[in-house]
This record gives sequence, structure tokens and C-alpha cells, in this order.
Amino acid sequence: MDFKKTTLKNGTRVVFVPMKDTQTVTVEILVEAGSKYETKKNSGMSHFLEHMMFKGTKKRPDAKIIAEELDSVGGSYNAFTGKEQTGYWVKVPRRHLDMALDVVSDMYLHSLLEEKEIKKEKGVILQEKSMYQDTPMRYVWDVFEELLYGDQPAGWDIVGFEENIKNFSRKDFVEYMAKHYIPQSTVVVIAGNFDEKEVESKVNRYFQKTGSKEKTQKNKVVEKQEKPEIKINYKDTDQTHLLMGVRSADMFDPDRYATALLGTVLGGGMSSRMFSEIREKRGLTYYIDSASEQATDTGYLFAGAGVEHQNLTKTIKLILEEFQKTAEREIGEKEIQKAKEYIKGKTLMSLESSSAVANFFGNQELFRKEIKKPAELFNKIDKVASAEIRRVAKKIFQDKNLNLAIIGPHKNEKEIQKYLNF
Repeated sequence: MDFKKTTLKNGTRVVFVPMKDTQTVTVEILVEAGSKYETKKNSGMSHFLEHMMFKGTKKRPDAKIIAEELDSVGGSYNAFTGKEQTGYWVKVPRRHLDMALDVVSDMYLHSLLEEKEIKKEKGVILQEKSMYQDTPMRYVWDVFEELLYGDQPAGWDIVGFEENIKNFSRKDFVEYMAKHYIPQSTVVVIAGNFDEKEVESKVNRYFQKTGSKEKTQKNKVVEKQEKPEIKINYKDTDQTHLLMGVRSADMFDPDRYATALLGTVLGGGMSSRMFSEIREKRGLTYYIDSASEQATDTGYLFAGAGVEHQNLTKTIKLILEEFQKTAEREIGEKEIQKAKEYIKGKTLMSLESSSAVANFFGNQELFRKEIKKPAELFNKIDKVASAEIRRVAKKIFQDKNLNLAIIGPHKNEKEIQKYLNF
């Protein structure tokens, strides 16, 4: 899979990824600004702004016009906000690339941000916040990251504080965009079936907005932990949801490949250790998985599960036992090879769509300013040996790194904490 990178005169980075065997093309804009770039006073701004980009531009004055134009060609379109980036994408049949470029660039560069639309959207976002809180399987992630990082941007809910959402004005959005939505923080990705020479000139035309500001850096995350920590969100649920994890490699750490393989051995797929031991053998849970999450300056390896309330402590002990086994003895070559092929297979299958390819290449450029093709990443994975995985397991699976988030009808925090040791 080949690609081409270029930087426009204004500093915007552009990545072209041709895919001749698809009939679609995706235009994605990524901006290096998410909730980690916020303060207490504007927490929630990144996510709110994402919503506002669909509410109208000078050329397309309201949300319905934007939606009808994309719907009229069967296009897929959406946006997302993360801790470190916000993305906007449009995927269309290849013959409608011009329209996709025009719409997504218009939204990104010329959104009206009208006060009346901001006022209306406040209620929508508060409902979204409530929806997440009413979905324990999803909300447990927010509880877990708040436990890990505490009262700093990395530990705050991406949707933001309710008081902020209610009080944001147009002035706040304009100031935030002027600070963060600048060419130096922006990556444009075109992935799919397109004529490279023709598209390159069009991208230059659509994204020629000037800007010479230096990119605003986020504050580095402070990580401090000396003992196992637990956080329970009491809720009268039918099932207890838990997320247990340890601090581990970030996306620049040399141990990131070994950490990814460790998570896959533990909980990647239905033949993984945790799925086999905790679901299949003992029938304690419907879902259980494990993997590693890696950001620019933080990372963790987690195991997540949903269990009957009375099986909570039993499941906690079994997860810890599986963690501990990987630190005590090396994983066999056959099992490691299976994990390597699992990662490679999942990656390749995910890259069959132009939208996934755009995200794969775009995020690498946004955060690393360096792009590795799938084959190059697989080469790094293949070089990881059993001894390296065990070394990482011994390093991260320690009491002082352990964190447990729970959502369910539990009040016995001190009793549960007794089980948090290796």
C-alpha cells in the first residue's frame, strides 16, 4: 500500500493513499486538538465544536443543506473527538470526490458557529452525556481514566463539564478555533480511488487558508501512583462492569509492540487466555477482553468484563492470575505466533475500506509525523521475542501500577481492594 506526503505552503500536511481496487474515496481532516488540550474553563469545547461543524457554513447555511448534499450521493460522513485529536470525514463513490472535498473543507474552514445553533446544541450534548452515563459498558472507560489521571485533562470526560456546556458562547468557539484549528495542527488525508495529479491541485485550492501561528502544545500528563487504586461508580445495574489495568507503554515507547502482543495473548479473540479461562471454562462473563491503549504520552494495558454482581471478586482474582502468569513464565512460541498473526490479520481486514485507511495513515502523520506501511509495522511485531514480552509483563504487572474501575451496585470498596495485589 503506497502513499504520498506533501506539505502545503501554509503548513497543512496532506497524505494521499491510492486504492485502485475500491469504488470509494474518503476525505478526512484530522486536527491535533482534543480534550487533553483543554482547561477546566473550556473542558468540553473540542467535542462541542465537532458538533458545530455540521450546523452550517456561508455556502451551506444550515445543517439540512449539508446533510442533503451528502445523502444525495449515498455518502457516509461523521466526526469524532478524542483526548488528543478531532476528526471529520466524508466517504463517497469515487466520482463524487470533488463534492466531498468541497463539503468537508467548507465545514472545517468556514463554519458559521451561530449563537442560535450553539444554544440548541447544548441540550443535544447534555443528552449525549446522559446517554453515556446510562451505558455502563461504555461509561466504565471514563471512570477508569478518571481513576488513572485524576483532576487533569487526561482524566476528564471528553464531553466536558455540564456547567461549561451550558455556558459556552460563540466567542469561546472562535477563540478556541483560532488557537488550535490552524494549518500546523492539521492533516488532510485522501484515501481511495482517485487521480493523484488531479486531486493534488484540488487539495491545494481547497486548503489554502493561511496561518503562521505556532502550534499550541498540550500540558504533559502527570502520572503518580504508589499503590493499587479503586474507583466504584455506584449504580443499580443488572450487571457489574469492570475495567482493570496497569500503566504501560505510550506510542513512542520501544516496548509498545511487546505490550500490544501481551494484551493480545491475554484477551485478543475467543481463543485468548482470559476468554478461554474466564468465559469458556467457568462461564463467569459474557464479554471479556484485553488490549493496550497507547497515546502520545500515556498508555495502559487493560482487561474489561461484565459479570454477575456476586461473581465480581472471583473474576478480579482470575484476571490478576492471568496477568501474573505472563510475568512468571515465558509464553510459548506457538501462542506468540498466533497473537502476531491475530494482530496482522485484524489490521489487514480493517484496511479494506477507504475510511479506515484514511484514519490509519492520518493518525500516524498527525501524532508521529512519520508513516509506516502495514508491512513495516508487521516487521516490528514479528521481531518481538517471548523473553521481551515476559520482561514487559514483569515490569508493568506490579501492585503499584494496578487500577480497578467498577460500575454496579457495590459499596464495599475496602473489601474489594483487598484483592488488588499480585
